[in-house]
Amino acid sequence: MAMSVWSRTKKAFERTFPERQIYHRSGGSVRYVSISPWRQAAIAGLASIIVLWCLFATVSVLLRGTTGNLVSGGSDRKVARYERELKQARAGEAIALSLLEKRTQEFEQHLSEAESRHDTLKRLVAYLEGNSDSFSEALDGTNAEVLVDSTIEEADARTSHPNRTETASADSVGYRSKFDTLRTEQEDLLAFAEDAAVTRAERARGVLRLTGVPVSQVANTGEMGGPLVELSGLNALAVNPENASFTGRVMEVAARLQEARQYEDLIHALPLGAPVGVPYRETSGYGVRTDPFTRRYAYHEGVDIGAFYGAPITATAPGKVVFAGVKSGYGRCVEVDHGLGFRTRYGHLASIAVRAGTTVAIGQKVGTMGSTGRSTGPHLHYEVHFRGKTYDPIRFLRAGKHVH
Repeated sequence: MAMSVWSRTKKAFERTFPERQIYHRSGGSVRYVSISPWRQAAIAGLASIIVLWCLFATVSVLLRGTTGNLVSGGSDRKVARYERELKQARAGEAIALSLLEKRTQEFEQHLSEAESRHDTLKRLVAYLEGNSDSFSEALDGTNAEVLVDSTIEEADARTSHPNRTETASADSVGYRSKFDTLRTEQEDLLAFAEDAAVTRAERARGVLRLTGVPVSQVANTGEMGGPLVELSGLNALAVNPENASFTGRVMEVAARLQEARQYEDLIHALPLGAPVGVPYRETSGYGVRTDPFTRRYAYHEGVDIGAFYGAPITATAPGKVVFAGVKSGYGRCVEVDHGLGFRTRYGHLASIAVRAGTTVAIGQKVGTMGSTGRSTGPHLHYEVHFRGKTYDPIRFLRAGKHVH
């Protein structure tokens, strides 16, 4: 069996590679080269190997190029993704820095505003406590004046202030919450100052009403005008609408405080003091009475006050002496102009201690009690005039007990 297979293989080999002769003719001579089957097989095998190698190399190059392109494409995509992520990170960083800068600026602005508001409130409280004499000092202003000519009657009915602590933003955190709390406290302080100012003004107006002089006439005298509030100290606050609102609120409270101070200064300028420097008694009132000389009804334009002969007669308010001498019916007499349309007259004096043009203070002696002129005994005839009209001096004396 094996021999037959070998025989068939050998025959197939010899048929495929028969012995070949290659003839070569040159110069009239012929030569030939004999190529055995085994040599032909070796040459064919070598050629096959070369062809297969070339095919393998070609395919390898082709496959390597495609794989390289795929790898290169994947790397490019990775690089592009990394660059994109880097750009996004840089953009996020820029946004974060911008937000930080914005928050820092907002913090500095809020801090500056809070300091300015606090300083304004401190000055306002100083004015409320009477530690400053004018709004130019209280608000530290020198320019941009505005005349706030208002009275309590012009205002609407007062209502309770809302509890701003409850209305504060619940989601405020950090310094925003602290600033909100500070603003709430400042608003509460303004509300307290306004309430205190209204109370003081009402108290002073109540004293004025006791005198019987119409309050509106006294408040509208040409020498008073409206409270002058200087605003340049607040100009720095009126930067944004919120500060403009705060400035307006401060000005409202300031007007109330100035009004209260105005009425308090007014009652201290009115003749509310005692006209006699020692204990005294009222002997004859103001108005219609029986004249001690004629025994008929007559109008008494003042009040008679008794003490003892030579008792000191004192000025009932600061002012300037406009008359000091003898006047018909009054005997020795002194008249003092207190401004704002008010004037007082002291009659039947035994002696005069001042001269016309002298400036006197409240409680300063202007003379002594006597019985000169149309008098039945030692006493003081005391009159209070406002714009040329007499008023009951007793009402001024009783109102003065709430002041002096």
